[in-house]
Amino acid sequence: MSSLITEDEISHETELVWLEDIDNLDYVRQSLDRLSTRRGKPAYHRDGRMVGYAILGPTAKPSRASGTFRRRVFWLLPHDRDNQPEGLYAKSAPAEAVDPRTLAAGSKGLKTERSEGGPLSPAIHGHKTSA
Repeated sequence: MSSLITEDEISHETELVWLEDIDNLDYVRQSLDRLSTRRGKPAYHRDGRMVGYAILGPTAKPSRASGTFRRRVFWLLPHDRDNQPEGLYAKSAPAEAVDPRTLAAGSKGLKTERSEGGPLSPAIHGHKTSA
């Protein structure tokens, strides 16, 4: 869950790669996945779809036990608001969801009025994160 991700766990990120236009998404789910590489598109093993992922810099160290790297993956499930605007998350969002416009490499992002089911917050208008 995003609330459990700490900035030190993502401090080795150098770039976020988006697989689709995030301007059309009110929120994305984020998780730290154990992956075999620092870079490249990871395999995806959830329902729904991967929306983006993080690339780690050369200073990121693999786990001693597994040899894997913890990298952020951004994703959505079939019942999320982009597919079901009047569904379960019409006026709320999953715990691990954040507004994708507030994300950047090394920054865990924020919940906003829009990500929680409200209108686009005036504070976010015009805000673009380079990725």
